[in-house]
Amino acid sequence: MAYQVLARKWRPKTFADLVGQEHVVKALRNALDEGRLHHAYLLTGTRGVGKTTIARILAKSLNCENADHGEPCGVCPSCTQIDAGRYVDLLEIDAASNTGIDNIREVLENAQYAPTAGKYKVYIIDEVHMLSKSAFNAMLKTLEEPPEHVKFILATTDPHKVPVTVLSRCLQFVLRNMTAQQVADHLAHVLNSENIPYEAPALQLLGRAAAGSMRDALSLLDQAIAMGSGNVAEADVRQMIGAVDKSYLYQLLQGVAAQDGAALLAKAQEMAARSIGFDSALGELAMLLQQLALIQAVPSALAADDPERDTLLALSQILSGEQIQLYYQCAIHGKQDLSLAPDEYAGFVMTLLRMLAFAPLAAENHPSDGLLEHTQLHDAAGASIPPKKPQAEPVPVAVQAAMPSENAAAEEKELPPWEEAEAVENQAEPAVQTVSDIAEPMPSENDAADGLVQADVQTAEMLFEKVPSEKTDRAEEQPQAAELPSETPDPAAAAVFTEPEYQEYPAPEDIYPQDFQTAYADEPVYMPSENNDGNAYPSPDDEADEGSALPAADLDIPALADDADEAEEEGAGGPQFAPLPEFKPENWALIVQRFAQKFGAAQMPAQHAAWTNYDEGSHLMLLSLTDDARKTTNKERLDKIQNTLAQAYNLPLKLQTEPWRDDAGWETPEMRRLRLQREGRDKAQQLLEADPTARQILETFEAQWQPESLELSDAQ
Repeated sequence: MAYQVLARKWRPKTFADLVGQEHVVKALRNALDEGRLHHAYLLTGTRGVGKTTIARILAKSLNCENADHGEPCGVCPSCTQIDAGRYVDLLEIDAASNTGIDNIREVLENAQYAPTAGKYKVYIIDEVHMLSKSAFNAMLKTLEEPPEHVKFILATTDPHKVPVTVLSRCLQFVLRNMTAQQVADHLAHVLNSENIPYEAPALQLLGRAAAGSMRDALSLLDQAIAMGSGNVAEADVRQMIGAVDKSYLYQLLQGVAAQDGAALLAKAQEMAARSIGFDSALGELAMLLQQLALIQAVPSALAADDPERDTLLALSQILSGEQIQLYYQCAIHGKQDLSLAPDEYAGFVMTLLRMLAFAPLAAENHPSDGLLEHTQLHDAAGASIPPKKPQAEPVPVAVQAAMPSENAAAEEKELPPWEEAEAVENQAEPAVQTVSDIAEPMPSENDAADGLVQADVQTAEMLFEKVPSEKTDRAEEQPQAAELPSETPDPAAAAVFTEPEYQEYPAPEDIYPQDFQTAYADEPVYMPSENNDGNAYPSPDDEADEGSALPAADLDIPALADDADEAEEEGAGGPQFAPLPEFKPENWALIVQRFAQKFGAAQMPAQHAAWTNYDEGSHLMLLSLTDDARKTTNKERLDKIQNTLAQAYNLPLKLQTEPWRDDAGWETPEMRRLRLQREGRDKAQQLLEADPTARQILETFEAQWQPESLELSDAQ
């Protein structure tokens, strides 16, 4: 007998065999017991959760001769024939293949006839969301008032595509994804029944890889059995699904905790050499961090017989709760951004470097053999938060002038004139107050106080000397504080400075009556002497003669292109002012170049796609992506292309893709660019070979042309 795959062999035949859908089973059993049967059922859920299986079990229960509490007996003629797929009153329809109204009309015409053998005529319509609109409309009346002997069971993975009028006429059940533990337990039951040896961690890996689908889990189990030659081993499963070994994860976390960047890089290179999937590695790392957080919060969650118990406990002690939460966020965000990275290795290494660079507010980095205690938020013993260290008192200005600075190089940097003037105005008054603060408590050290005063005054005079004459004149017009004496003969003289006289300063508009830009238009600080290209900017007087305040480069306003060609040469770096290219396939390369900036990440598939056809009546645009581009293209990027073009051209645009054909003669913008580049090089080489001087140079130096270095001048 031919081998039957596990997914078919172990398909449940009764409600008791189902795994993880208790809420649906309970409702259907009670309805069958009490005879409260609905005429139409809708089963929704992702692939492999049991929609079609439940539909067949329900069909057996409806026609079973010896049903017990809704359970089919499995031995009567109805049950056996349904299991064999030859029951005359059960009709299964694949809506993905029979989408038209003619198929549904045939079903509805036969529904009026009484069942041949059973109590009910049951119609199972799988993937019902694939039916056409006209087919749904034809079903509405029959779904609402079907004959008493007819039951409809609809199944779909996308209920949002089913019309609301159909949904309202059905009793809907939502099937849930199974947990990894439920899948692993069922796989263990299957392997025990099949007498196949296995390792428990391998089943846990298969349960997580199945993502809630029992059919996927059984298919992966078939593959694991074949890979292990009749055994299901953890190492084989990890290699099969690309899962990372836990020892790598432990070493990565230890390297992060110890801030050992070299160890992390070496481990990442080793993982790359062994072709370990970095997407799976980040997922496994996030799972490990979640387990560590759970162990810290609920220590009893870690099983006593866990083979990795000692390692997990050690990691949970060297990492604080804040660090674990931060690293968990880095792992899941790194996994999400992995598709945007230049390659998976770079994205994985960048995630590890992010863990090294960031540190939570409440946790400092500690060595792997240390114990993290007394963090800012809480400590290990639950002690209260220690009071913050009070900030140091601000150092007086005069003291700062006398003290050596730690950042002398930074202090020697000249400030702009307007900042220097403000610094002088702000420092003149506090200088007098500072002298009083120093002189009052130490009357016997007048010489030191006098030296501080003189140092502060000299500093202020030096700052005033740096200000341009025009601003100095305005500063001199302001009321000045009382002049400081050069000497302080006795302590009584120092008391003069203890109570300075505060004078009312005039308003800024009285000091600077002119407009700010006009008053300082002649100062070079507002306008650099040279731009990035090394060309001198025009002086303000020249600009005034030309009727412009500042050049366009300083205002960051792009100049208008003289024609469409210059606008195209600007590329995606700035706004485009040329007319839009005509919306037709011949202009696809120009359109992609024009909207490159708006496409963003969708620019890559656009560059490697050919516009094959456009229906102006339905506004349907067909793109064909190369095989390499299709691997990195997703729905979001195609939607970005469609929405950008629809908005720019004000069209109700629809975008579809079709397979690439090498014999169709299609050309993508990238192919067009390479072709033009190649043709330009060929023409340049032809022109050089026809030039007598160029030929003489070749003969003299016994040289030859390097085609890759040739470029055709625009003048040609």
